[in-house]
Formats: sequence, structure tokens, C-alpha cells
Amino acid sequence: MKTLLHICCAPCANQCIDVLRTDGFDVTGFWYNPNIHPFTEYRSRRNCLREYAQTIDLPLLERDEYALRPFVREVAENIAGRCVKCYEMRLFAAAKQAAEGGFDGFTSSLFISPYQNHELMREVAERAAAEYGVRFLYRDFRPYFRAGQERARELGMYIQKYCGCVFSEEERYLKESKRIP
Repeated sequence: MKTLLHICCAPCANQCIDVLRTDGFDVTGFWYNPNIHPFTEYRSRRNCLREYAQTIDLPLLERDEYALRPFVREVAENIAGRCVKCYEMRLFAAAKQAAEGGFDGFTSSLFISPYQNHELMREVAERAAAEYGVRFLYRDFRPYFRAGQERARELGMYIQKYCGCVFSEEERYLKESKRIP
């Protein structure tokens, strides 16, 4: 099955790619992450993925758009509920790319994160699949999260400390400041 894997970053993707390939899927990566802020973070994640894809012969499609302003406009009215918009932006783009590219289905490396809302992501991905007439391949990659992080460290990959959006970065620093006496 020719599968498009939306990739948020190489550390999250390495195990997803391995699992899918082991299960017999023909995997192509897809980079589209308009939520990542600041641009230096966006560039670090994108470039790390590019380098990793080359080392494992992973075909990689890129919708290389740093889109902070459109992302912020989408979430401005409900910052606390921003994740659904973030999932919609990325998973609908993946479904569209899969349909237009002749893929049998799509999934996302987001499904490896124990920090993401899996049920919400799954619901969004199923809506996207229905809209574009392509199969959504659900895989719960969470059991591979730690192994993926370990491999990323072994390979010297850039590993980020937050999901990517400016608001999650803010939350990260607020949590850290509460720990400092």
C-alpha cells in the first residue's frame, strides 16, 4: 500500500517509518507544519528531516511554507482549543496531498506522541480522509515513542522541547518558571 506519512519531525518519524515499512507499506514522507514557531525552530526540524530522509532513502514531499500568520489567525479566537485547528491544517493537507499524489492512504507521525490528543487527531484525520476520498491509516505509534527518542539521540538528531506552536512554547516556559524557586 502506497502510504503518505505526514511528518512533524524526524525524531517522531523514525519509528513510524520503520513500523510501516516492516508491515509492508511503501512510505513517502510529507512535510507540512505551518504551526511551528519561531522560524529557526521550523528550519531546524525541516532540515533534520531532510537529512534523515536522505540517509534512509525516504522519498520526501514538502509543502515548505512557514505560515505563522495564517496559523495564528486560525487559532486567535480560541487559543486554548488551538490543537484542533493545528491538526486540521496538517491532516487535511496530508489527505489532499495523498489524494492528488495517487497514494492509497495517509497517516501521521503525530500519532507517536503521548502528549497529543489521539482521539481528536483521529477524528480530524477521518474527516479529512472522507473529504478527499482517501483512506486514513490509523496506527497508534505511542508504544514506540521512547525508542524513537533514543534513536534520535543516537543519530544526533535535533530534538525539540515542545510541540511547535508559539503557545506551546509559552506554556513550556511558564511551567519551567514555576519550578524555579
